Parts: sequence; structure tokens; C-alpha cells
Amino acid sequence: MSVARAERLVNLVLCLLSTRQYLSADRIRAIVPGYAGASSGEAFSRMFERDKTELRELGIPLEVGRNVGFDGIASVEGYRIARRDYELGDIDLEPDEAAAVALAARLWDSPELTGAAHGALLKLRAAGVDVDQASPAIVEPKVRTTEQAFSPLLAAVQEGKAVEFSYRRPMPAELRTRTIEPWGVVSWRGRWYVVGHDRDRNAPRCFRLSRIVGDVKTVGDAGDVERPEGINLLDFVANTGSEPSPASTARVWVAEGRAAGVRRRAKVIGSRRVGSVNGDEVEIELRFPESAASWLAGFGPDVLVLEPEVLRKSVFERLLEAAR
Repeated sequence: MSVARAERLVNLVLCLLSTRQYLSADRIRAIVPGYAGASSGEAFSRMFERDKTELRELGIPLEVGRNVGFDGIASVEGYRIARRDYELGDIDLEPDEAAAVALAARLWDSPELTGAAHGALLKLRAAGVDVDQASPAIVEPKVRTTEQAFSPLLAAVQEGKAVEFSYRRPMPAELRTRTIEPWGVVSWRGRWYVVGHDRDRNAPRCFRLSRIVGDVKTVGDAGDVERPEGINLLDFVANTGSEPSPASTARVWVAEGRAAGVRRRAKVIGSRRVGSVNGDEVEIELRFPESAASWLAGFGPDVLVLEPEVLRKSVFERLLEAAR
């Protein structure tokens, strides 16, 4: 953020904190330093909208309302910041609690949650709570979120919106559209799951994020979804029966003299030519289709999945994403 914008935001906060009345946008433009340089009313509106969004993302509660005069007529819409909502109460963390916060802040390895953790640390330090650890951690924990569906699902949970997505079932192999009211996203045994109410089945369900195909679309308005009280999402996933799928056999073409890692685990059933490249058709037993798709895609053009079709499409999606 530029110094000029930072100063303007500070001036805006001080102005809205010091008034009991709602200040209109025109009044704010006239009295808050930093807005006088706007070349036009439209330029000011864009600048003011960005500033309001910035303040809300920082956790500063903007009140929107209208002043009512002695004649009972309401004025134009205005803004203010109520001190009761803005001021932070005393925070007193014990040494072990501060250490836990610092450890949690280093845990996330995804851009979405790294920013949130950094913002939380800034707020704690502003309140006089030191959560830094002088000595480096012996074990550096990391949680990685590589699934494309993670970010939109997390946003839908935070906004209270229902979602719709295509879900690939391993047994039997099929692709279905699901509409759920998400309650949360949790990690269990190295895999990410979204838990919520399945509208199609009218029952609570959990879905593995690695089996979600394509984009996650939101359905309805914000606040439509509320998480039930007393439900433990992690226990729900653990007790749902997230056991490995039964072993299945896949037919794969392997280029001649290539992909030794596949050949070591496979049984050759014949020769086959794909395009202008000679190779072998092999059978391989797979127990974890999702991880197998990523593994097979890593061999690039040296491996071609023939069947089952769901594995073939899964590998193709990963190659297409890599090409993008």
C-alpha cells in the first residue's frame, strides 16, 4: 500500500470515529485529507469504494445509516464507526497459548490462509501481545492445499452460501452433480473434505476435494447456510467410512523403453502402437485412483490411460491444468 493511501485510510478512520452523526460521502470528501485530489466525482467514488472495502477487510466495522432531523426527515446515506464495535478488549495470552498461536501461524502453506494468519498476528501485536518465538521450531509444520476446490469452498463456508459441483465417484465410476450446504472444510489422514447438508440426498454428507471436477459454483444468497450446533466435522468424516477404495485394474499404454516406474508394477499383455510411437499395453492394479491419476500424469506423453474412463479423464484434467 502506498504511503498516501495509508495516510488517507488513517484520516478516514479518525474522522468516522470522532463523529456521532452519519457523514455523507460528499461531506467525507470535503473534510478528509487525501480525497481533494480526486479529479472528478466518479474518481472519488471509485477511490472511496476501494477504501471502504479495505477497512472492512481489516476488520474495521463501518456503520451505514441516515440522520433524522427535527422534522423527522432522514438525510442522505452516511457512514460512521461506533467505538463500542471498534475498540478491542484486553487480550491476555499465557506463554503456552502465545506459543500455540505462533505455531498455528506457521502452519499454513497456502496463499489464502497465509494472509489471514499474517493479519491475525498484526492485530495481536497491535494489542500488545507478542507471539514471536525467539528460537526456531525443531519441527516445521506445514499444511498444503493443492485442490482447486479448496478456496471457493472455504469462501462459501465463510459467506454461508450453498455450492454446486461435479463429483467423481470411484465405485461405481461415474460423475454426478452435487448441491450441498457446506458447514466446513477439514483435513483427515492427509486428505481434504467438505462437510455439509446434501440437498440431493437430504442428509449430511462429506465429499473428498480431490474428487471434485471442474469449478465450484455458489448457489443462493449469503447467509442462507448455517452450521448446526454440536456437530464435530472431523469426527463426522472419521466415522463416515473414508476407507481406501477396493483395488481396481487399469489398462495403460507405455512407450517403449520409457516409464520404468509404471513397468515395475504392471503386467505386459501385448504390444501396441500409438501414433508413430511403439509401446506396450499393460495392466496395473490401483488402490488409490486419485493419487494414481497424479502419478500417471507425471509421466507425460510416455503413458496413456486406456481404461477405466474415469481414470483416463482424471489424468487428462491434470495434464490440461499443467499445460495451462
